[in-house]
Amino acid sequence: MKTIDEYRIEIETAIRNLKLPEGKLDNLYNPIRYALSAGGKRIRPVLTLMAADAFGQKAPEAVMPAVGLETFHNFTLLHDDVMDKSEMRRGRLTVHKKFNENTAILSGDTMLTLASQYVSQVPDNLLRVVIDAFNEMAINVYEGQQLDMDFEQQSQIALTDYIEMIQKKTGALLGTCTMIGALIGGASEKDAQKMYEFGLQTGVAFQIQDDWLDTFGDYTTFGKSIGGDINNGKKTYLYVAAFEQDSQTAKALREAYEIPAGDVRVKTVTRIYEKLGINEATKKAVNHYSSLALKALNSTSLDDEKKEVFRKLAEKLIGRKK
Repeated sequence: MKTIDEYRIEIETAIRNLKLPEGKLDNLYNPIRYALSAGGKRIRPVLTLMAADAFGQKAPEAVMPAVGLETFHNFTLLHDDVMDKSEMRRGRLTVHKKFNENTAILSGDTMLTLASQYVSQVPDNLLRVVIDAFNEMAINVYEGQQLDMDFEQQSQIALTDYIEMIQKKTGALLGTCTMIGALIGGASEKDAQKMYEFGLQTGVAFQIQDDWLDTFGDYTTFGKSIGGDINNGKKTYLYVAAFEQDSQTAKALREAYEIPAGDVRVKTVTRIYEKLGINEATKKAVNHYSSLALKALNSTSLDDEKKEVFRKLAEKLIGRKK
């Protein structure tokens, strides 16, 4: 198997080589080129290539499906930015700010269809199962986004509901990327499902870690302002876990979130989290879901050497500081 960076280079090369129409339709396709060229970790397509290689040395056959899954991921980011009215992503203007909102919506719609076309470039015997998995994942992501939007209007959210939301919005895509790669590599149905579980639980741990970083991370390594979730009123794992403590804590949190956005609000909320031990509780949750991911990985038929590659990727994702 190759290194993570080698797989990433394969994906970047394939994205650069996409033959998108040029000329009179530039207004539709240039925003897509812009969105796909923003870079990022490319973890989702890397997982697809890794799994294809692990089960059958078939990464080349998985490149276009992997590009399709990355295209889908970027489509969701594009539409999320429109809904959230976000102005920046990955250090540059979002698509709807660089172009305009209508263009962003239409280009996003086109990205979704392109993603489906790319993902369908699999052997005929896998086409039905892969497309079914892709469509099920897409519905999960949309459902997760709706739950996330609903949470914005709710002061109290059950921790189980929050976990369900990130399983759908974040975990399902990582799980499907890994499963589709495994299927292309020739994995059994059982192994493919275990790889889905590995990706799913890794995604949950990743998102909880991301929530933790936004409050307790180091600005110099995190790469963005600490406390952004607090200032934006976002319901994170930390918020939900703290809110479940007792009515007095819930009251204190509500009052803290009524403070105008800024350093005072961030410091007030952070102090509440520290007093309740939410810092450590969140780390324990990350470890719990990481353990579930590794348990699923260990139950596959892969040899230890190949399992180790996935373990290292999971550790890099979940133990990251940015």
